Amino acid sequence: MDYNDLRLQHLVFYYHDYEIIEEEHEIQVRFDFEIGSLSHFNPSFLIQKPEGTDGAAELELFREAAFSLGLAELVSYWKLTCSPVVIVEAGHLDEAQIRWWKKLYFNGLRDFFRTNGITADPEGFMDLRSAGRNIGGRPDARTYHGNLIPVGGGRDSFVSLEVLSSMKQENHAFVINHVMSAIHSAEAAGYRGSRLIVAERTLDARMLDFNKQGYLNGTTPFNALTAFAAYLTAVVYGKKYICLSIEAGSEEDDDDALGQMYAKTFGFEKDFHAYTETYLSRDIMCFSLLRPLSELQITGIFCNYRQYHRVFRSCNVGSKTETWCTHCGRCLYVGVMLSAFLDDAQLNAVFGRDMLNDPGMLDLFEQLTGMNEPVTQASAGTSREEINTAVCMSVKAHLKAGKELPLLYRQYASTPNYEYYRDRTGLLNAWNDDNLVPEEYRKLVREKLEEIHYESENMDR
Repeated sequence: MDYNDLRLQHLVFYYHDYEIIEEEHEIQVRFDFEIGSLSHFNPSFLIQKPEGTDGAAELELFREAAFSLGLAELVSYWKLTCSPVVIVEAGHLDEAQIRWWKKLYFNGLRDFFRTNGITADPEGFMDLRSAGRNIGGRPDARTYHGNLIPVGGGRDSFVSLEVLSSMKQENHAFVINHVMSAIHSAEAAGYRGSRLIVAERTLDARMLDFNKQGYLNGTTPFNALTAFAAYLTAVVYGKKYICLSIEAGSEEDDDDALGQMYAKTFGFEKDFHAYTETYLSRDIMCFSLLRPLSELQITGIFCNYRQYHRVFRSCNVGSKTETWCTHCGRCLYVGVMLSAFLDDAQLNAVFGRDMLNDPGMLDLFEQLTGMNEPVTQASAGTSREEINTAVCMSVKAHLKAGKELPLLYRQYASTPNYEYYRDRTGLLNAWNDDNLVPEEYRKLVREKLEEIHYESENMDR
């Protein structure tokens, strides 16, 4: 369907209200959205309550956080028609908030706009209007403490869980929906029962039906929704810190990197921090624990914890079956990064086959490394530098041990890339100062960082 036609047919999107349903063991928020002349939508978010708690629905902070989660959720429904006017009746937004949300929506939808061939500008794509009242409720007199740790199935989550392992009695792991790879990751780190919070985010089936009918579809800033969902959960559980697991490389926020990845940037992290301090509470702080580190450093730390190697997953193709497909670019990327710290047998045990000796992976490998392209400073961005550094570390380890290089690395070792990157080890010692990590947590991260320096120099191959 045509973007401009849909905007003419469906002029207004409404965020009518949200309903809080608190029961003995759980609390649920149901949202009421409407695309005028098309349909209502009622997605929901549900979490279990900690033992012995009641009255969260009466807290002004919980109500404000629930309202904010609805604002993060609504864009998944608005994108069906991209209605030019959005009227928020569920609560009040001042002009600064309106600018904040429009910035998030526009930057977080860049991929969506590109995919659908939409030319949009930051002002004209949406007229966001506030038509609601201030949200009431009683103040929260509790003292917040401990950490809420959102968990996926990848290396970064394990590293965060290990960095914070000394605080385990004050930690809760947090997973949205029953993503088994994430649940198994949390359980492998010792988070079970009441220490593992599995929230249920339910989409309205009518949205999925309209997708099938040809209404507009595409990616939205899921990490922003995760941040607001975690914030709401932190209110219920009285957690002071929300510790995300986003690395330094995600702060590259040029236009090409925006879209669904925008909510991973340091720019968004700072915006989120400022927004929640101003409009929600200073008692809860959300930050990325791994922002000081590169992905190569995170991989190095992860490789020290062999007990997790058979549990973690990071393949989109195999996500539903908790497997590595071992044929996609993501699998190859992770394999190359791990190869900097693991020997061939250890690496193949993770994936179940030898990707680095598969000639069918050569094209993907060339794309990942850019090994057949001219190497310039401009082309050597952080991600490209990390992948090439990982290859060179593995090549040097093979040569030092007198072992034959895998096929893909034999091809690589004869290219200018190898000469350009072979002695670039600075990434292992780097520290990104653009972060919001509290000082006591920085010390914990640095301790883990020191472990990989030792391990990388004394690997048993």
